[in-house]
Formats: sequence, structure tokens, C-alpha cells
Amino acid sequence: MSKGSKVSFKVTLASDPALPNRVMSVPEEAPFTAVIKFAAEEFKVNPSTSAIITNDGVGINPQQSAGARFFKMSVLDLSKVRLYSSIPRAIRI
Repeated sequence: MSKGSKVSFKVTLASDPALPNRVMSVPEEAPFTAVIKFAAEEFKVNPSTSAIITNDGVGINPQQSAGARFFKMSVLDLSKVRLYSSIPRAIRI
């Protein structure tokens, strides 16, 4: 991808029984911690107690870039992810 490219994720708020979702486009080079914060703010939940997990239940390392995560997920066809809020500190990455 060229410099300045964006990647998109479909994020579902798993902690809400209505399962609202949003498609979010972020710069490819953005750290995934920024993606978590942006998603949490979009859903009006606390980013410090939130985590993004794939639909297969795999945790996402927040230290990698959004572009790196997107390409790994695209290969596995896992472009849809879930945001969990109110994750106890003991189980957050």
C-alpha cells in the first residue's frame, strides 16, 4: 500500500446486547492502541478497559500497526472484529 493509505475494520460492540457495529477507516501506520481508543470513543465506552478480539476469539496485540493487523486478518478472512468493554485488568493484554 502507498504511504497515507487507510485500512478498514468492521467493529461490533460485543458488550451491548444489540450488537451495534461501525466500519472504521484508520491510517495504515496507526498503532493498534489508537484503533482501540478510536473504536471505544465511537461507542462511548472506556478505552482503558476495552480490548478488540477477532470473531474467532483471538486477542489482537495492540503494539502492532493497524496495517500489519489488517493484512494478517485479510489472509485469514477475519476483517470483522469485536470490541469488548469493561474487560478486567487481569485479562487485558
